[in-house]
Amino acid sequence: MKPFEYLQLKWRAIAWLVIGRHATALETFDQMAQRWPDDPYLLASRVHLLGEAGRTADALEASSRLVAVQPDNAGHWFNRGYMLEAAERWDEALAAFRRATELSPKLDRAWYGMGLVLIRLQRYDEAVDALKRNTELQPMSPYGWYQLARVHVDRQAPEEAIKIIKHLQGFEPKVAAQLARETGLVPVQPTL
Repeated sequence: MKPFEYLQLKWRAIAWLVIGRHATALETFDQMAQRWPDDPYLLASRVHLLGEAGRTADALEASSRLVAVQPDNAGHWFNRGYMLEAAERWDEALAAFRRATELSPKLDRAWYGMGLVLIRLQRYDEAVDALKRNTELQPMSPYGWYQLARVHVDRQAPEEAIKIIKHLQGFEPKVAAQLARETGLVPVQPTL
């Protein structure tokens, strides 16, 4: 059980958040971190608020500590990968997304993030695998399908991209039309 002082400070920080005083809440969490440096709740709160404040380097430092304290938490690894991707630290982001998917194979967002990083690294065959896994887990989300079609175009496999455009026409016609415009690929409509 946490000491009374911890709970008091935690609720104070939450109150600051509720009224929109994020910088003051962060100061409170920083104060708490002096006493409880390995507390996962504090670390996660600091990562979030530091990232929100645009303090990427500090957020990544706190995230590094968080995954060291809770190395088996897929969500922490996903969030770290997301921040590393935004910082264009591709290899580190890929490692973080991989760890997230190892810990939670059904974490569709991590598969998607991994796919995006692999695209940036021009590792298209691996990106296909990651994005296929994402679309298996989130079949009605157009984002994975869109990226998968784009990768197939980059891999010189237009027939695969056309299949995806046809598939998207069934539930996301606007995304299908956008892909057709961007790629110049138009699925052949069956004649009656």
